[in-house]
Amino acid sequence: MTPIHPLSDESADEQVKEIFQAIVPGGQVAPFFRMLAHSPGVLRAYNQLTAAIWAESAALPARLKDLAYLRASILNGCDY
Repeated sequence: MTPIHPLSDESADEQVKEIFQAIVPGGQVAPFFRMLAHSPGVLRAYNQLTAAIWAESAALPARLKDLAYLRASILNGCDY
């Protein structure tokens, strides 16, 4: 099986660069998002989902959302 590498800024098209900018304005884009960027539609949908989860109008406080992300990462053996 051929490994898939994170999409670099140089390889990203304008659509992906716009999504990267929306995810992390002026910052470092995490490898997870760079992997999703191989399919811009998936990256856009994931970005919309996360925006809805983290919206201030959502039912849970940010601290509980952080804990839920941490717990899911631990359960899935995610070291990142």
